[in-house]
Amino acid sequence: MTTISEQTLNASGAIPRVTDFQLSRRLAEVAEKLRRQHSDPDRVLAVITESAVANVPSAEFASITTVLQGKFVHSAALSGEPAGHCDKIQEQLGEGPCLESAVEQKTIRIDDMDSDTRWPLFADAASALGVKSMICFQLYVEGINFGALNLHSTRTNAFSEEAESIGSLFAAHAAIAFSTAREEQQIRAALTSRDLIGQAKGMLMERYNLNSQAAFALLAKLSQDTNVKLADLAEQLVIDAAKSTD
Repeated sequence: MTTISEQTLNASGAIPRVTDFQLSRRLAEVAEKLRRQHSDPDRVLAVITESAVANVPSAEFASITTVLQGKFVHSAALSGEPAGHCDKIQEQLGEGPCLESAVEQKTIRIDDMDSDTRWPLFADAASALGVKSMICFQLYVEGINFGALNLHSTRTNAFSEEAESIGSLFAAHAAIAFSTAREEQQIRAALTSRDLIGQAKGMLMERYNLNSQAAFALLAKLSQDTNVKLADLAEQLVIDAAKSTD
């Protein structure tokens, strides 16, 4: 099956319009791919970038840029080296369309990198890489952490209103999938931490003849005195106990 971005140009030099039926099928296929990777946030991000290039008209490269604590730029997922280079340029400059889209929570489109005046230093560097058009979609917000899905093309005026509309739908699906994966990961981590704390507490109860409340209080005091997170301290106690029995 030919993906949307692989459709051949028609006689007028434009990519044929995507029907509602085609779009529905594409989004359903992407949703299924994301569902299969629902427990792994990193893999979800990889599927998002790969699927964006395959299904948003004219997209050739893609990245997911995260802005951590409002200032640290990181490429969380990439599809194509030029996308990664564009992220690095923005990290060095501290400005650019991906950063503004992520932080300001809006869609940004650059139709012609050589004539865009909003971020001249970035535009010059991106154009030198061969990137002539970009479109950026705000992907998620988590406290002071932000993210954007960024699509790139080597052609000027590559992204039409239709491509922007499809990309927006795609980004909305992707944001939900990523949020779900992160929540599942956090729940698993919390359950693991609770299990480790329970094991460590049981060891202290047995070793020092303490009740459950006193054992937990001892763990909490050790955590505070050593400035080590409770879960990390519990894990170390369990590991040390396992080593001592070997």
